[in-house]
Amino acid sequence: METRTLVWLSVLLGVVVRWGVSLNSYSGAGKPPMFGDYEAQRHWQEVTYNLPVQEWYFNTTENELNYWGLDYPPLTAFHSLLCAHVAKLINPEWVELQGSRGYESPAHKLFMRATVLAADLLVYIPAVLLYCFYLTNGSTNKKVSTLLCILLYPGLILIDYGHFQYNGVSLGLALWGVVGLGLGWDTLGSLAFSLALNYKQMELYHALPFFCYLLGKCAKQGLAGSGLFSLVKIAGTVLVTFALCWLPFLSDAQQALQVLRRIFPVARGLFEDKVANAWCSLNVLVKIRSILSSDSQVYLSLAVTLLALAPSSLRLLRTPTFWQFKLALVNSSLAFFLFSYQVHEKSILLPALPVCLLLNDLPLMAIWFLQVSTFSMLPLLLKDGLLAPYVATSLAFLFLSTHLLSALERCTEDQLRLHAYRRLTAWLPARLPRPDLARIVRWKFYISVVLMVGLSVASVALLPPAGLPDLFPVLVSAFSFLHFLGTFVYFNIVQLSAPQGKQKTK
Repeated sequence: METRTLVWLSVLLGVVVRWGVSLNSYSGAGKPPMFGDYEAQRHWQEVTYNLPVQEWYFNTTENELNYWGLDYPPLTAFHSLLCAHVAKLINPEWVELQGSRGYESPAHKLFMRATVLAADLLVYIPAVLLYCFYLTNGSTNKKVSTLLCILLYPGLILIDYGHFQYNGVSLGLALWGVVGLGLGWDTLGSLAFSLALNYKQMELYHALPFFCYLLGKCAKQGLAGSGLFSLVKIAGTVLVTFALCWLPFLSDAQQALQVLRRIFPVARGLFEDKVANAWCSLNVLVKIRSILSSDSQVYLSLAVTLLALAPSSLRLLRTPTFWQFKLALVNSSLAFFLFSYQVHEKSILLPALPVCLLLNDLPLMAIWFLQVSTFSMLPLLLKDGLLAPYVATSLAFLFLSTHLLSALERCTEDQLRLHAYRRLTAWLPARLPRPDLARIVRWKFYISVVLMVGLSVASVALLPPAGLPDLFPVLVSAFSFLHFLGTFVYFNIVQLSAPQGKQKTK
């Protein structure tokens, strides 16, 4: 079959799965008074269409911030405004000020779902296509397989098309940035990532690798010559992009400060729901939020996050290759997810994006992580009534990805890059047999999958003890945290032990 046909079939299958999930329920459906994320996105369209820009982020009689006030950067607001103009043309009731709160109808649901798909078709899917065919190695069939597996990653599909968000926009813009850097178009890559940061502030999870890679690359070129020119050009691009995105809010310092206060809500505390990160998991044993003051929690999370980021970032700064860059993206985003302040369960999608980029290089480890990342959001998905699409998409991704990418066959110590782990077993006495590390990894994968199935079934079919109503969400969170921590250690070791000249660009 021709390559073009295979590509179109892969994209079509990705679109069909997305639309199939969109036919299910969404966050807050029929649940007044706040409803859910679906209503938040609709409400932002209402606010941006009917109110002047200067009131978008301020609490007024017509814009109650306690009712889904805008808390994302300006580009999200502009996207909401664009969607609102289209909604107004179809049915003005959808964006009527105050009167449209909690609006629900089949026609409006169709419109909202269509806006997510349109964003994916314009931003996310083209970036995935370019990455798979220009920045991955292997045969054409292997590239198409990687493309299909990335497009079928269930975590992103379930959140954007089930729960309801526009993560594909920010992740797609970030991926455009990765593609730009991978192809040597550093200025365009910086532009794309700056747009991603201005769409969702959580893209800070990926910011340090972009900074270290570009700075290290310019330093290699010589900061007294061409490297300095490249650095100035990149810095100018970033500053101009931010200035244009923030232009309506720069006329008044109070406007800009209010936007910053809204997008960095320090007052919310160290964490909220059951999140598979270090603080939520540690809180089961030690009540951190009761012991430490709010300021101390901020400083603690900042210090631990910076320490976790340091090894990967410094290695990338010294060795700015594209392979190191991809690994640093994983390590940076996982460090933020595990240790930073005010993390949401959906934020695991930020580490999931760079892990998707490693599906062709480290298939088993990438598939394993992506499967756990979807599982970690199970309590949220059950709350939204998304059990059936969760099961269907997770099983389809697991079987297709392990088969198409030959994940269980490409599982030797060399292919898993376990050399550093092998050196750790050198202390064993010579008379003892050396453990088969690849076999151990495979068995851990099998056991992990079985436990995920068991916990999923238990969460649905069993009632928790009366004294432990959150038993299953806590077990899901702790189980996922251990996997994420192990993945963080593994990818840091892979990055730090990689040969200096390792390249993965074409």
